[in-house]
Amino acid sequence: MNYFRTAILLAGLTALFMGVGFLVGGQSGAMLALIVAAGMNFFAYWNSDRMVLSMHGAQEVDERAAPDVVRLVRELAQRAGLPMPKVYLMDNPQPNAFATGRNPENAAVAVTTGLLERLNRDEVAGVIAHELAHIRNHDTLIMTITATIAGAISMIAQFGMFFGGSRDNNNGLGLIGTLAMVILAPIAAMIVQMTISRTREYAADNLGGRIAGRPAALASALVKISNAAHVIPNDDAERNPATAHMFIINPLSGQRMDNLFSTHPAVENRIAALDALAREMGQDGVSGGVADGGFTQGSHYAGGTSAAGPRSQSGRGPWG
Repeated sequence: MNYFRTAILLAGLTALFMGVGFLVGGQSGAMLALIVAAGMNFFAYWNSDRMVLSMHGAQEVDERAAPDVVRLVRELAQRAGLPMPKVYLMDNPQPNAFATGRNPENAAVAVTTGLLERLNRDEVAGVIAHELAHIRNHDTLIMTITATIAGAISMIAQFGMFFGGSRDNNNGLGLIGTLAMVILAPIAAMIVQMTISRTREYAADNLGGRIAGRPAALASALVKISNAAHVIPNDDAERNPATAHMFIINPLSGQRMDNLFSTHPAVENRIAALDALAREMGQDGVSGGVADGGFTQGSHYAGGTSAAGPRSQSGRGPWG
């Protein structure tokens, strides 16, 4: 159902895009709009992952620099049937994470230091599994395409403001019609884009809960991340708000209800869905709690050590 809904929404966004192009320049305008979108998507397909990682100061880490995180990603990727993605660490106090990459073979998972400091191992596993679910579902590519098309619609609508529609297409827009298109078309595109984003978040929660095997742990992580996002600023995200939809929780603000302009579903709704999944899997509901331990409070894994001291001689790390 999620795939079908996404396909319908993408088709609607494309139809809106072509319609705006037609209103601005007739058949030639629609064709030009298609060419522009294709060029933008081609650029985004090959470069968006590097651009986003750079915007957030993400640094690639390996098993020597961050052994526990890399091993956990590898374990979960194997469970998900995915190639091992690259692992990035963002020096940011706000707990959060995102995935990027044009396909599973060229994917990356980025987590903040705040995520590793504030969540336990089961919760971190749930978050990483959620991001791997995005990769397996090809959501990173879907969201890149939708963001590009939505941006192109806004750009073409602005052209319409200057040209007032093609004189040879007899569309009769006039000044009022042109103003309505300039205002309403980008809003409609944004609504569709946000709806697609919310749909993909629910799907990633479901698959991520199954990959990690602990839906309640993912639900607990969502609560902690959402609460922290209210009080811990993410300066990089504030400077690049267009990337907010990529994170597991909106890094800009804590939306408490689903609405037309929210990039993420309400946390309460996501927890309810994860609770249903836990019971379907024969586990206690989310209210049953999550086992503590793992990534301990105050630990910092960029260097493979924690605040409590270096890893044990056994090399098993602070999880014991």
